[in-house]
Amino acid sequence: MIEFVEKPFSDEESLSVLNKYVREWFTSNFSELTPPQKFSFKLISEHKNVLITAPTGSGKTMSAFVSILNDMFNRSLSNRLDNKIYCLYISPLKALNNDVLRNLTKPLEGIYETIKKDKGLEIIKENIKSVTIGVRTGDTDAKERRQQLVHPPNILVTTPESLAILLNSEKFLHNLDSLEYVVIDEIHELANNKRGAHLSLSIERLVNQLGKDVNRIGLSATLYPLDEAAKFLVGLKGGVPRQCYVVDASWSKKLEVKSISPVKDLLYTPPEEVETAIYDEINSIIKKSKTTLIFTNTRSGTERVVFNLKRRFKYTDADIGAHHSSLSKESRINIEESLKKGNLKCAVSSTSLELGVDIGDIDNVVQLGSPKSVTRAIQRIGRSGHSFREIAKGEIIVVNRDDLVECSIMLYAALKHHLDSFSIPMNPLDVLAQHIVGMAINKVWKVDEAYEVVRQAYPYSTLEKEDFISLINYLAGNYVGLESRRIYGKIWYEEEKQEFGKRGMYIKPIYMLNIGTIPDSVAISVYLKGTKEWIGNLEEGFLVRLKPGDIFTLGGKLYQFEYSKGMSCYVSKADSKTPTIPPWFSETLPLSYELAVEIGEFRRRFTEMIKPYTKYSKAKLQKIIKGKTLPKDADEVLSKLPINSYAKYAILEYFMEELLFIGEIPNDRLLLIESTSDELEGENYLIFHSLYGRRINDTLSRLSAMILGEMMNEDIGTMVTDNGFILLTGSRAVSEKLLDELMRNMVDADPYKVLSENIENTELMKRKFRQIAARSFMILRNYKGNKMSVLRQQINSNLILQALKEIDPNFPIIKETYREIFNDMMDLPRTKALLQRIKKGSIKYRMVETPSPSPFAHMMLTHAHSDVVMMKDRRDYLLHLHKLVMSRLYERKVI
Repeated sequence: MIEFVEKPFSDEESLSVLNKYVREWFTSNFSELTPPQKFSFKLISEHKNVLITAPTGSGKTMSAFVSILNDMFNRSLSNRLDNKIYCLYISPLKALNNDVLRNLTKPLEGIYETIKKDKGLEIIKENIKSVTIGVRTGDTDAKERRQQLVHPPNILVTTPESLAILLNSEKFLHNLDSLEYVVIDEIHELANNKRGAHLSLSIERLVNQLGKDVNRIGLSATLYPLDEAAKFLVGLKGGVPRQCYVVDASWSKKLEVKSISPVKDLLYTPPEEVETAIYDEINSIIKKSKTTLIFTNTRSGTERVVFNLKRRFKYTDADIGAHHSSLSKESRINIEESLKKGNLKCAVSSTSLELGVDIGDIDNVVQLGSPKSVTRAIQRIGRSGHSFREIAKGEIIVVNRDDLVECSIMLYAALKHHLDSFSIPMNPLDVLAQHIVGMAINKVWKVDEAYEVVRQAYPYSTLEKEDFISLINYLAGNYVGLESRRIYGKIWYEEEKQEFGKRGMYIKPIYMLNIGTIPDSVAISVYLKGTKEWIGNLEEGFLVRLKPGDIFTLGGKLYQFEYSKGMSCYVSKADSKTPTIPPWFSETLPLSYELAVEIGEFRRRFTEMIKPYTKYSKAKLQKIIKGKTLPKDADEVLSKLPINSYAKYAILEYFMEELLFIGEIPNDRLLLIESTSDELEGENYLIFHSLYGRRINDTLSRLSAMILGEMMNEDIGTMVTDNGFILLTGSRAVSEKLLDELMRNMVDADPYKVLSENIENTELMKRKFRQIAARSFMILRNYKGNKMSVLRQQINSNLILQALKEIDPNFPIIKETYREIFNDMMDLPRTKALLQRIKKGSIKYRMVETPSPSPFAHMMLTHAHSDVVMMKDRRDYLLHLHKLVMSRLYERKVI
């Protein structure tokens, strides 16, 4: 049962659960209880499962740990504190683990000193020990691990992967016999991916081995929906969620945010002036603040911002630094320590400082470009104002009109306390395969007993028995033909007795060396087809999105993807064509569905209000279009958004241009489909203004391109963006009649079937299958101390995939590959729901034919070139498109 706790306990009630030493230490170090602490002290002291969501700087760590420390010191005071682990702290980042070690060491030392002052020498006679803490991750050296085996810490700080290894370490497992608490930090960062599914299974296996439940505490700064997070945290017992108390103090910290247009005219202001205005704005913020944290959306963007700030304003390495995942661990730690000590004026990061690594007091956060979700914006801006009584201050600086609207609504949603939802991967079979092997190493299992343990983990609560048995059969080597591919059984399975267990002496080292969910990834070498000319490298994450015919930029030149082989990619020159994939596409996060819908709703309501303006005189309209006047009612609506004055004019101008040009504005209830062409590029476009987020647009674009391609008997190119997608139809325009047929076929189609056929032989399928095969122990990345290269893994997986299709097209590893692509990478469930709404008419679609692309299509067409920091985004092409729109409006004498 999930229960939301509405009323906090009084300070006296909360402090009364603490023994006098812990209470004395706490009250001498903190002047008051923070909002989450007013709930958590008492609940955790009563051994309740608790989910706490509260902003950064609100004392979340102490919310979780004070009652736990109190319990342990109570044990120590009564001589019941053994060399056992009583609490596991689990986080997604090693850096967070080191933070918690530092942050808890002080309280542990402080409380023990308080006891020593009172007890004196009696502390030795009464054998009153201090509570100990230790870290165990992949970085922990062998000496420390041996020490932990003999003298385990009372609090063990670890990662999901290390916990999974400990579950099969016979020598260490008895140290967990006395476990009482499991604390999961940054739970949102785990719940929405396979690491979370892996962790949830580990905890249920641990509970089963202990023969008792443990108290679970989850922590997060940004979390929605809370009931789903609570179920993930506590799992199920007897088919229903265990009891969990939800403490929502997420909005106890005030926000002061603004979306900033650096210039009044984002289109015609020269790029160097826009760039200067951006850096002047940033410099002004840095000068006014003691410490500023800047977020970009890419690692390359981070480096460019640091370079430009140093060049323009003479900052030095002592003033400003970069922090991102491509830098060395030592470099990142130096930046973190400098921030914590208050020595650094400014740090610039891509995503690596987004989570709760302790970096001290930050006065202000600047975001360059859209972070693509409300939750992420709050997570980042929430790094400022370190105390819960301080205000979190942040600005988002934007350089195009789409981002301006997006970020304005994003911050408005944040002020209304709206968050995007996370999505738990349900029933990932590759992760389950690892745990079945791990379970088999521990003991002989009855199938039904193991199945019930697995289904207690919330991500597997809907697991079909058929899939479970199918995995057991695969792992037992019961599929004829796999041994010829050197895929051998890892477990034995007696179908008659319905039992399974480990097979052979090498299974345990295989499990230990190959466990985990993070895939191996490498750089892909790009060569000119038919030659040995090396052009450069691509990230594998970028390659998986390519299909033959896609155009992308590399080294400032255009290339067309032809095919790949192993770790090499072969291309041809494409000088005169339009890019379909931006170079940063795999690096940036997608626009969330919830934010997309909020933007669509704003579009609809704002359009209804400004439609009467289209009846104004030409002179009056020209003043609006040129940003010289802002009607009172529009000003009132836009003034409710957290934006600067330039942004108001830019938003109204943008909407009016679209409305005057085609008479409609796409929104949450209107799917506008624009049939147009561009003489400069020599291409016909079918532009879907489908503002539902990139994952849905990715799914819809593939589905529509596949169906339209069959209808026209042509290959249809696609360009996918956050605000919609474009079908490239070459020399043929799509008529309204053909579009109606396309839409009928789309809403009546089986999307899973069509898309399965679409991706069957793509890079996406081949490389996702390799990753899932490796997670499933079908391909061993490490064997007997030898590491298999990613190239060899890929070659082997290609052969295995072909063999599996012949053995069983619904083989569990193939099934999981499709599930991950359609549910985690794309968004097939929501796409299906969207198509049904179109079929029922609750979402209308309308086709418009335009002589040139409409204003809302311009950024879609230029997104492949845009660079939010340096402004090198084919501005001439964008201006060309805009001038076509304006000349058309003048020609029609609209303005």
